Amino acid sequence: MCSINSLLLPLSCFVAFLAVPLGAAETAPASTATGAVEVVPITKEGVSTAASAKATKHDSVLFSKDDGWLDASGFIDQAYGFIPLVIPITEPAVGYGATVGLVFVDREVENAEAGFGRPNLTFVGGLQTENDTKGVFAADSRYWFDDHMQSLVGGFDMSVNLDYHGIGSDASLENDPQRYNISADGAFLMGRYRLGNSRSWLGLGYLLADTQLAFARKPDQPVLAGIDLENELSGLLPEYTYDSRDSIFTPNKGFYFSTSAAIFSPELGGEEEFQRASLFTMGFWPVADKVILSLAAGAVNSSADTPIYLRPYIQLRGAPAMRYQGEYAAQIEAEVRWQFWHRFSAVAFGGSGTAGNEFAERERTQEISTGGLGFRYEMARKYQLHMGIDAAHGPDGMAYYLIFGSAWSRP
Repeated sequence: MCSINSLLLPLSCFVAFLAVPLGAAETAPASTATGAVEVVPITKEGVSTAASAKATKHDSVLFSKDDGWLDASGFIDQAYGFIPLVIPITEPAVGYGATVGLVFVDREVENAEAGFGRPNLTFVGGLQTENDTKGVFAADSRYWFDDHMQSLVGGFDMSVNLDYHGIGSDASLENDPQRYNISADGAFLMGRYRLGNSRSWLGLGYLLADTQLAFARKPDQPVLAGIDLENELSGLLPEYTYDSRDSIFTPNKGFYFSTSAAIFSPELGGEEEFQRASLFTMGFWPVADKVILSLAAGAVNSSADTPIYLRPYIQLRGAPAMRYQGEYAAQIEAEVRWQFWHRFSAVAFGGSGTAGNEFAERERTQEISTGGLGFRYEMARKYQLHMGIDAAHGPDGMAYYLIFGSAWSRP
């Protein structure tokens, strides 16, 4: 699920492309997953029917040799180099669309401990949605020095169309939002360092971007005051992360915690001065055979001068991105996944969130609850990669999300 946070959109979509081989599996050449040579009996008519069926079922990179079900693990093992990618976009805030691009994948480290030895990934692509949101971006994630350092670099040129409902609960915009466009281009650089042989990482990033806002105001709507239409942003992004998940795709157990800040200042090369602080955590627990309970919670706070497109918002399935904004926002969401039959799972989830405003003349808050159901198919057992669809209900009605890995993807 790609979130739409304007400047940070390329980063969130970069997370989604970690599941890249699934988008290209249908066009993969049929070859053996292990490269082993098998002696096949030959008849006058050619390869025997039994041997041909066995080769198709057990040696295909698209089927598991263990249970015969559709499985992309063999394809992922061989998919190094050049891979086409299509990621559907189902975010209600921008409408349906797709991200398309090319991915270059390096072979991951063999026999690495769970959570380490991840492959280097490079992605170049673009996106388009039905409300004419569009953009191009590139990103590269690379590991160095025996998996003790990671670099993340990229650039983007985006044009995103959104509705502005105000900060906190704003009666004048609640049911009559102002449509606006944000154009942003820029680049980011981040380095992460693993502390010893632990699962803790320290990181520091830098973001530079030029942004322009354009409001499509209706004749009867008031002019919004105090909003800068052009900004040049430059900021430092320090962070700390702890990650003990057994998979970055669909974890069955483990814990993830991240806290970060965004410090923007003219001294760093931009025009605006503001700050954001955030934390996010999630945990996964097997509570019964084939049943996984998971919980995620997050909170973001921003200073008074933060641009509207970087204001925190409630991030829940069933809540359109950037619909419920405030100077602070927080949410919690629980999920139960039951793998009830072979590779198929049923999912139930629910959450609540709040967004509020403490710096204005009077405090404004919004509180919402969402929930829904979904299903998953275990698409790559070796990588613990499930995919499926969720149907979520919130205050604005139904919304549908295509899920690759987890609804709370983090690289």
